[in-house]
Amino acid sequence: MITAVASALLDNVTTVLLIAPVTLLVCERLMLPAAPFLIAEVFASNIGGTATLVGDPPNIIITSRAGLTFNDFLVHLAPLSAILVVVLVVLCRFLFRKSFVYDETRAEEVMALEEKEAIRDHRLLVQGLVVLALVVLGFVLHPVLHYEPSVVALLGAGLLTAISAVETGEVLGEVEWPTLAFFAGLFIMIGGLIETGVIGEISRSLADAIGDNELGGSMLLVSASAVLSGIVDNIPYVATMAPITADLVQNMGGASDHVMWWALAIGADLGGNATAIGASANVVVLGIAERNRQSITFWQFTRYGLVVTVVTVALSVLYVWLRYFALA
Repeated sequence: MITAVASALLDNVTTVLLIAPVTLLVCERLMLPAAPFLIAEVFASNIGGTATLVGDPPNIIITSRAGLTFNDFLVHLAPLSAILVVVLVVLCRFLFRKSFVYDETRAEEVMALEEKEAIRDHRLLVQGLVVLALVVLGFVLHPVLHYEPSVVALLGAGLLTAISAVETGEVLGEVEWPTLAFFAGLFIMIGGLIETGVIGEISRSLADAIGDNELGGSMLLVSASAVLSGIVDNIPYVATMAPITADLVQNMGGASDHVMWWALAIGADLGGNATAIGASANVVVLGIAERNRQSITFWQFTRYGLVVTVVTVALSVLYVWLRYFALA
């Protein structure tokens, strides 16, 4: 639950980087395998990240193309995300039931730990929480302030760097430069596909197949996005599909918050749970587990991921149908 909520406010990669070390420590003290708990947290991060604009990288890509706001995601996807988190908790009770056996004496020792001792800089903690609250408020007030989420996030980062005692070089060293370079290169390649007409050709073919059938098109987009995101990673998939979806929305005469955008976001975010390479958070957690000698194999992750993905995507299809068609 903590992972899901935190993933909505931060992003899923940052959240698992914070949660995974704590999980490993607690599991070590309880003499339990960490893999089931780490896998469950990845699922929670991807589902929780679906709720907001900043929760999952694909949502940011969709926003940049569709012109959506932070509040749009809260209104359209946060209710679905909350439902699916509850469903995930129930699923975990069955998927990982063998891991819920523990030694009561060890559990008492863990409960006796003083969590405040882990906080080395109380002043920085307060400063960070205040700035985080301001950044989230800035996201919510986008219709009033008219600042893009990227600008709000950069202003928050600059403010925290200015008021804290942390060295700027130390902060910049923690930035995920390889990820940023990956995004830059990815968008350049997508731009090349647009300029050469490849994206346009795919868009026309898909538009001809869907026509003006919004219901069939959105159902197809949710399902196909879930499958393809599990195969090729949801970030490059959404980067490729965003211009195609934009054309579909335009052909249907829809607004920026058209159901097709939500279908793409839902399918891509939830499809990321299907395999170990479906989302960035998955890869990050598997790397952390490997470094801590708690290896999670591709198939170990995927056999649970497929179950969670099938259940959550099926419920999402029902949600899309009810909200945008049956009850509209």
